Amino acid sequence: MSAARVSVLFHRQPTDPRELVPFAELVREGAAERLWFGQSLQVEGHHAAAWLAGAGLHVPIGIGVALTALRHPVDAALQARSVARLMERAPVIGYGAAHPGFVTSVLGAPYARPAALVAEYAGIVRRLVRGEHVEHDGPHFRLRHGLPKLDAPVPEIGAGVLRPGMGRAAGGVVDTAISWLAPAGYLADVVRPALAEGARAAGRAEPPRVVAVVHTAVARPGRNPLLLAQAGAGAHLTAPHYCDMLRRAGLDVHHSDPASGARELVDEGVFVYGKPGDIAAALHRYHAAGVDEVVLNTLSVDICHGREDALTDLREICAAMS
Repeated sequence: MSAARVSVLFHRQPTDPRELVPFAELVREGAAERLWFGQSLQVEGHHAAAWLAGAGLHVPIGIGVALTALRHPVDAALQARSVARLMERAPVIGYGAAHPGFVTSVLGAPYARPAALVAEYAGIVRRLVRGEHVEHDGPHFRLRHGLPKLDAPVPEIGAGVLRPGMGRAAGGVVDTAISWLAPAGYLADVVRPALAEGARAAGRAEPPRVVAVVHTAVARPGRNPLLLAQAGAGAHLTAPHYCDMLRRAGLDVHHSDPASGARELVDEGVFVYGKPGDIAAALHRYHAAGVDEVVLNTLSVDICHGREDALTDLREICAAMS
C-alpha cells in the first residue's frame, strides 16, 4: 500500500481570500497534498479557489462539503469545472445536505430523504463534468442538459458520508466519500463496507476512495486537550446526526452534553493530540483502515491560540507524516 496522503484544511469561513495564502503555500511547497475548505457563507469556496488561481497559487483544492440547497446541479457542475480550468488541477468537490433547519431556511422545507437527494445530485454533477449530455428524470431533479466542451481537468465529485445509509447511496455514484470526525475503526468497519455495497449494487468495479477530516493539535505547554477538543468540535457535538455516528462507533456521547463528548473524543483518540510523531502514528491508523487521504483540521488551535500556532502545528504534523 502506498504512503498515506496528508492534506490541510483552511478551517474557517474566509472573509478575505488572502487568509488562504499560507495554507495554500503548504501545498505548493509539497508539505501537503491538497488544500481543503468547507462551505463558506462569507467568501464562497469556489470563488476563493479562483482568487488563489489568479494569485498564481495553482494548487489542488477540495471542498468538503458544498451544500446542495444553495445551487442547482448544473450550476454546481459549472462551478466545479471552472475551478478545474482556472487552477489547472482537478479539484475534489464534495456535496452534502446540511442540517434540516438550514435546508428549511433556504428551501422552505427539509429534505424528506437527504441521502437519496445527495446521491442523485452528485451523480448528475459527476456526469456533467465528465462531458455527458444528461437526460435525467429523478425524484428530486429533472433535466436535459450538457455543458459545452472545455479543456480542463475533470473534477473529482464526492459526497459527505457519516453513516452507512449515505455510504450505500453514495457508493454507486461518486468518486470520493468525505468523512468528518469519524474514528478510523468506524470507517473501516461501517463506512467502507457500506460504500462497497453501494458500488456493487451499481455495478461499479471499485468503491469511492475515502477522505477523512481529522481534528488534531500538537501537545505544548499551556494547552489543554479537553478544552481544545470542545473548542474545535463543540458545534458538531451538539448535532444529533454527528452524535449518532459517534455512538455507532462506540463513543458515549449525546448532543445535550458537548463537554462530555469532547472528553470522549480525546480519550478515544478521535481528537488526535500529542507530539508530532505520535500524531503521525495515530493518523497512519486511518491509512491502515483504508483511508486514502487524511485532512488535518487545526481549528481548535486557531480558536484557542491563534492562526500562526495553527499553521505551526500543520507544518510539524505534515513533516512528521512524511
